[in-house]
Amino acid sequence: MKKIFSATPLLVDRPTHYCPGCTHGVIHRLVAETIDELGIRERTVGIAPVGCSVLAYEYFNVDMFEASHGRAPAVATGAKRARPELIVFSYQGDGDLASIGMGEIIHAANRGEKITVIFVNNAIYGMTGGQMAPTTMPGQYSTTTPGGRNVKEVGYPVRMAELIASLRTPAFVARAAVHSPKEILRAKEYIRRAFSYQVAGTCFSLVELLSICPTNWGLSARESEKWLEREMMPYYPLGIKKEPETAEAEVKRG
Repeated sequence: MKKIFSATPLLVDRPTHYCPGCTHGVIHRLVAETIDELGIRERTVGIAPVGCSVLAYEYFNVDMFEASHGRAPAVATGAKRARPELIVFSYQGDGDLASIGMGEIIHAANRGEKITVIFVNNAIYGMTGGQMAPTTMPGQYSTTTPGGRNVKEVGYPVRMAELIASLRTPAFVARAAVHSPKEILRAKEYIRRAFSYQVAGTCFSLVELLSICPTNWGLSARESEKWLEREMMPYYPLGIKKEPETAEAEVKRG
C-alpha cells in the first residue's frame, strides 16, 4: 500500500502534554512542515513562550530559547540581530503576546524586525486555569468572568492582527483557523508565506491562528469547533490583513 501520510522529521516523537482536542499539535505540525519544506531546518531558531506551549522546545527538533512571559519578540529580536542569517520564529499564545507581551510585540512589529511570529488565539488563558484573556469573547465564561465577559467593565477583545496591520511599517499579517481541514490548509499557506518573507529578508510577519480549547471552554472538541465558527470567526475575520507590497506603496505615497 502506498504511504501518503507520515511523521514530520522536524517534530520529536514523544507523548503530548496538550489536552485532548487541543489544536496546538496541529499548529506545531504546520510550522514543522513549513521549516522542512523550505529547507531551513539547520538555521532555524524558535522562541518558546510562557503558557500552554511553554514546552514547545520539547517538540521542535531545532534550537530553541525559553523566553520570560511576554518577552519572546525581544528574545527573537536579539537572536536575529546578532545572527541575521538565522531564521527566527516565536510561538506565542494570546495571554503571552496580547497581555503581558503587548508592548513587546507592538514595538517589534513597528521596528520591522525580520522575525516570524506564530500567534495562537484560543480566547482564554489555558495553562493557568482558564482566566479571561485579552481575546476572550464578549459574554464568554471564564474562571474570572463567571457571568461572562462584560465589555462595559473590561472592554472588548483585542484584534491583534488588525492592530499590528495598522502600523505603517511594512509587514505580512494574516489570520487563519485550525479547526477544519479547509482552514488548516489556508493556515499552512499563511505560515509558509510568513517564513518565506523572512528567508527573503523582506519584513516582519505575524500569523494569528484561531484555536480551540475544549478543556477551558467546558465543551467537547466538536462543540468547540462549532463555537469557534459561530462566536470567534465573525469577530476575528480570517484573511490577509497586510502585505509588504501594499505597505511599501503606502509609505511611498505618504
